[in-house]
Amino acid sequence: MLLGVITAAAAVVAGQASICLNASTLRENSRMERRIISSGSPYEPVAGFSRAVVVGPHVHVAGTAPVMPDGAPPLEGAYAQARRCLEIIVAALAEAGARPEDVVRTRMFVTSAEHWDEVARAHGEVFRDIRPASTCVVTGLLDPRWLVEIEADAVLSV
Repeated sequence: MLLGVITAAAAVVAGQASICLNASTLRENSRMERRIISSGSPYEPVAGFSRAVVVGPHVHVAGTAPVMPDGAPPLEGAYAQARRCLEIIVAALAEAGARPEDVVRTRMFVTSAEHWDEVARAHGEVFRDIRPASTCVVTGLLDPRWLVEIEADAVLSV
């Protein structure tokens, strides 16, 4: 069997119901609106990132650390910090028009494997019945007081 590229003209002649568009045609026709969501983090303007970005039906929530309002120190313990991360994420989702039920993927970054149980407990309180695809990675974080950072991706219902 010989595989090849079918041009639009060949597809019409062959009676194909659908065709593949070339990259330049896709680029011209598929420009989606991009909306940014800020949480007011002091790191956003410095590092040039947004709490979340909405493109089409997709909502991407950035790595969210347990940053407290007004620069207060982070809460003690992995569970409390994970809950704070999730509060910030849920607020960003709401501003984007999404709910926790729309989340399809999360990523949890912990500074030690021993924090997994507490972070998983907080994650389960929000996502137990939703069950997004999820990953947990042990790594270092920017602030040594942070024990966890969480990301989320959602797809808006249309």
